[in-house]
Amino acid sequence: MKKVFSISLLAILLCGNNGFAQINVSKIIKQATAVANPSSDEIASAIKEALSNGVSSSTSKLSATDGFLKNLAIKILLPPEAQKAEKALRGLGLNQLCDNTITSLNRAAEAAAKEALPIFVSSIKQMQFTDAKNILLSKEKDAGTKYFKGATTEQLTAAFKPIIQSSLNKVGSTKYWAEFSTRYNKIPFATKINPDLNAYVTQKALDGLFLEIASEELKIRDNSVFRQSALLQKVFGYADKLR
Repeated sequence: MKKVFSISLLAILLCGNNGFAQINVSKIIKQATAVANPSSDEIASAIKEALSNGVSSSTSKLSATDGFLKNLAIKILLPPEAQKAEKALRGLGLNQLCDNTITSLNRAAEAAAKEALPIFVSSIKQMQFTDAKNILLSKEKDAGTKYFKGATTEQLTAAFKPIIQSSLNKVGSTKYWAEFSTRYNKIPFATKINPDLNAYVTQKALDGLFLEIASEELKIRDNSVFRQSALLQKVFGYADKLR
């Protein structure tokens, strides 16, 4: 508003001092306003840039060693039906077995997270302007993340499952889980456990990934410090004014 006022005032002064009566002040104001508002292309580009930054940061963090294990918000614990078994085994002094099993589940998720970025990038490239505008102006601060869930969950699940299974075997989860369940199932009157470990870890890995992406999205929406380009500053600043 200050910028528009300054430009219009300058136009009036020019008219008064130099006799340029032909200057259309209202036209100047409209032009100044147009410059202040982002174009459709700018909105689409900014949303794609913001989402690209978010998924790149998220997948990098989560695919690192301890990316899942040391993040308490997304750390993968044993399946709910196995947590009673965990308590019983720890009571028998088998803490190391329980810890190794949990660590191996998170290592599998960390390995799978490396494969997520190309899928997200492909989804971003296919995004239409309407999608970008809806994400930008949505009152839901995880609108971009919800878009990803709808557009990529099926593909991510298909990509993650074989990686998770391979990782479960490689990092010892299969071995640890076999020993874990065997030990527990030998306890008299214990309810037998044998959950689908691959499906469980795949779902928890996706949940953690989307939670981290939502966190990155929130940073850009709520804090201009994280809008690290002129385009992001302009487009998200525009959205701030409309809310």
